[in-house]
Amino acid sequence: MTVLHSDAPRAVRSLAVPRGAATPVLRFTLAAFIGAAGVALVSMAVFSADMAQGIAAVLVYLCAAALAGAGIVRSYPHDALGMGNLVTLLRLVLTAPLVVPLLTGGAMQWQVFALAAVALSLDGVDGWLARKQRLTSAFGARFDMEVDAGLGLLLALNAFAAGTAGPAVFLLGAPRYVFVALGLVLPWLARPLPDSLGRKLVCVIQIGVLIGVQPPIVPGAVAATAITIATLALIWSFGRDTLWLWRQRA
Repeated sequence: MTVLHSDAPRAVRSLAVPRGAATPVLRFTLAAFIGAAGVALVSMAVFSADMAQGIAAVLVYLCAAALAGAGIVRSYPHDALGMGNLVTLLRLVLTAPLVVPLLTGGAMQWQVFALAAVALSLDGVDGWLARKQRLTSAFGARFDMEVDAGLGLLLALNAFAAGTAGPAVFLLGAPRYVFVALGLVLPWLARPLPDSLGRKLVCVIQIGVLIGVQPPIVPGAVAATAITIATLALIWSFGRDTLWLWRQRA
């Protein structure tokens, strides 16, 4: 790896890959490009996407993967990428094709249900692998959380577009992005949070309910009740985190 001279312009030095991070960055980049082909294949196989729809799904995936890659460059602390991060990337590969039903104008809720269920089944596997390989990191936790947030938003959009859930479903799909937006105005909200089993449990409930309301056979009253329960759990979780951040703001 090339080492930049200390008197190089700051803007140029900021592009340097931290010592020890080159191998994870290269491996993630290779895996991400392989994943792009996976997104195209899943889009066509599951949703019968045409070329334009497949390209849209791949572009969404590549944007998300690029942000993750930038996170590795900035802060990944290990010399090995680890299987945990690859599983999280696989979950992103399964999430991005959920853009396709939004573009087709047709309800494909059983396919959405099945694909999202597979993505949810892998949640927790990435963290377990990272701990097993002793490659846990703040980056890995953030990557996992952002894939969960993207999955939740796409599921909410699909349920609303298909008419299997009302506008209240966005209370489950958008809270992470609302929280991030508020963090731009109130910087103390953007500070790191400690690990929390309760937060993880609420996330599983959130995604589980969003998956559960996809099939058209679910009665509207059942869907509304499940969304209400999950929303109350989210309010508790975000409220608790907000209170903790408020107390740590000084």
